[in-house]
Amino acid sequence: MTRIPSKSEILSWISENPTKTAKRDIAKAFGIKGAARIDLKRLLKELEDEGKLTKRRSSYRDAEDLPPVSVLEVVGTDSDGDLFARPLEWKGEGAEPRILMMLRSSDPALGPGDRILGRLTVDKTEDHSHTARMIRRIGTNPLRILGVFRAGSEGGRILPLDKGADKQWTVAAGATGGAKDGELVEAEQAGPKGRMGLPKARIVARLGDPTEPRAVSLIAIHQHGIPDHFPDEVVAEADVATPAGLGKRRDLRDLPLVTIDPWDARDHDDACYVEADTDPKNKDGFIIWVAIADVAHYVTPGSALDREARKRGNSTYFPDRVVPMLPDRLSGDLCSLHEGVERACIAVAMRIDAAGNKIDHQFHRGLMKSVASLNYEEVQAAVDGNVCDKVAPLMDDIITPLYAAFAALMKARAQRQPLELDLPERQIVLDETGKVTSVNYKDRLDAHRLIEEFMVLANVAAAETLIAKKSPLLFRVHEEPSPEKLDALREVAQASGLTLAKGQVLKTAHLNRLLTGAAGTENDELINMATLRSMTQAYYFPENFGHFGLALRAYAHFTSPIRRYADLIVHRALIAAHGWGDDGLSPWDVEHLTETAKLISDTERRSMAAERDTTDRYLAAFLSDRIGAELTGRISGIAKFGVFVKLDETGADGMIPMRTLGAEYFHYDADTQTLMGADTGTVIGLGQRVTVRLAEAAPVTGGLIVELIKLDERLMPRGPSRGRGKPPRRKAGSAKKKAAKVARKVKRRRK
Repeated sequence: MTRIPSKSEILSWISENPTKTAKRDIAKAFGIKGAARIDLKRLLKELEDEGKLTKRRSSYRDAEDLPPVSVLEVVGTDSDGDLFARPLEWKGEGAEPRILMMLRSSDPALGPGDRILGRLTVDKTEDHSHTARMIRRIGTNPLRILGVFRAGSEGGRILPLDKGADKQWTVAAGATGGAKDGELVEAEQAGPKGRMGLPKARIVARLGDPTEPRAVSLIAIHQHGIPDHFPDEVVAEADVATPAGLGKRRDLRDLPLVTIDPWDARDHDDACYVEADTDPKNKDGFIIWVAIADVAHYVTPGSALDREARKRGNSTYFPDRVVPMLPDRLSGDLCSLHEGVERACIAVAMRIDAAGNKIDHQFHRGLMKSVASLNYEEVQAAVDGNVCDKVAPLMDDIITPLYAAFAALMKARAQRQPLELDLPERQIVLDETGKVTSVNYKDRLDAHRLIEEFMVLANVAAAETLIAKKSPLLFRVHEEPSPEKLDALREVAQASGLTLAKGQVLKTAHLNRLLTGAAGTENDELINMATLRSMTQAYYFPENFGHFGLALRAYAHFTSPIRRYADLIVHRALIAAHGWGDDGLSPWDVEHLTETAKLISDTERRSMAAERDTTDRYLAAFLSDRIGAELTGRISGIAKFGVFVKLDETGADGMIPMRTLGAEYFHYDADTQTLMGADTGTVIGLGQRVTVRLAEAAPVTGGLIVELIKLDERLMPRGPSRGRGKPPRRKAGSAKKKAAKVARKVKRRRK
């Protein structure tokens, strides 16, 4: 008879052989064959139920092992000067693991009590069990000040940049950090505030000249009033949070979900997985799983975390930093779906047919474990044939089904006809000092589109579920363009030799035909920009007015609760509607839903303005050493005071002041969006190619002033005077005849 090992023997084997933990490895080690494997399976299940083992697919891991990413607290150095830390999430019964910190030269100095998010590696020696590399520092919360340092005889003072800040801060001689007079500095409060005198500060970062690129995002943060400091009570709530257990959640840990994000992603709030639908009635159909971090478990209604998240509305992203909606203990750790770590989630399983149409869906509150954290580039490279070692094991069972479901969704998208704008996204690349090294256009990969389509489908499912359950929620609303904006778009289209029909119910398909007609022509970018400008701005609202741009009847934001408060409200609505717990939508949430919608719509616009201003300043700084250089571009706007030009190389916007347009006077025509020279009859209009000379680049304001050299490859003519002459009648008459001819064509086509 085959001898079955004891539980302690199995645990000892797994501990001594961490690379051989599959059930077949354990069976082979103890000589277990045939029917005896059933007894072994029973023992392993009992150990799992007792919490002594955790199962990952077909292998087992000691429950007392630490996850690969964990929150650590620095305990100090030993006699040899080595720095050690302890794991804050340790729940084991044995001795607490001792972790040796492996710091890089670029890592900040750490001291006892500092908390970090670290990546762990097992390295059992006499004095430690793991080594750790620092991912980021968390948990410290001194008050931060941004301002200009003014040196004095005994240190100096800081003049804050905050609007309305009337108090200066004193800096002791030993706390200046070497800052020079006039430098922009970041400082933190040094000791408690006294009742008398000015508060004290310690400079922690010298940011140099306030006009330098490194200071750009900080200035935008303060100018737009974006809160970048978490109150102590908020940080305290985040610090005491612990990982969610299984409880009444659905166990999704065996589902091989993966995250796919940018290579420099600061958090991972969505994961996905696709499996073939085995229902014979849905031939060639799929089940798409989308799992989203369960932020509502940690940020409960009325808590300090909730009040601060609602106040911020969303995270704000800059090229060199992020101002998060939630403290890093949540956004970078407990709510981030790290590889190989158990995380709470709200997941939706969506069945689609072979044509990409959603048949049904079901939501679950679960516990998941991501099998891989991937980035867009490595996934796309693998699909294109260049498979790396990390992606290779995932190709057949995970990556290929993802793309198969994506191909089906693209069929449904083609039928739905959402607005297909082609607007390349700029990527500003900075070096270690914060200086712009290049401005590139991000590649638009199928991997990006895949995740976008999955997220859109999940957002639709959330809206439909809450509508069916008659639950309050916040919709993402995008209304159709106003008649005035459509008329302006028609003017641009006509000037480009294209038409946008009038007198019918506008659909995104009509706009897509316009965009397709411009594709590949010199007016391509102009028509895309003009179409974008004709759109209304999306916003949040408790009533459903549909989403015009996506061509959807109902749409809600569900997929990014780490960085958007609207998604957190939708999560709470789903929790309440399904009866999943007492952390769902509260009566206060429901009563103030309209107010919340207005608040977070405003904070979203605030973040967009800050991000846009920062981009403008970085571009101005990047071009500041090219004063006098000739650049090419296209006219993107006409105003009474000048002409706006979008530069080809960087996508930056420069302005040609009216006074620099030559010796003659130019008449502005608002209807045709043109300027006409009073003496030469030169017409300047939208979409024309230009060559300009860079005259000014102001990093502080982000302004670029350019001078017009060539218009449509022709040197600008110089008129004889600067008088306010009348525009030539012949030119004006021909322009009116051309406009009338276009109008007659449009009228005939409508009949």
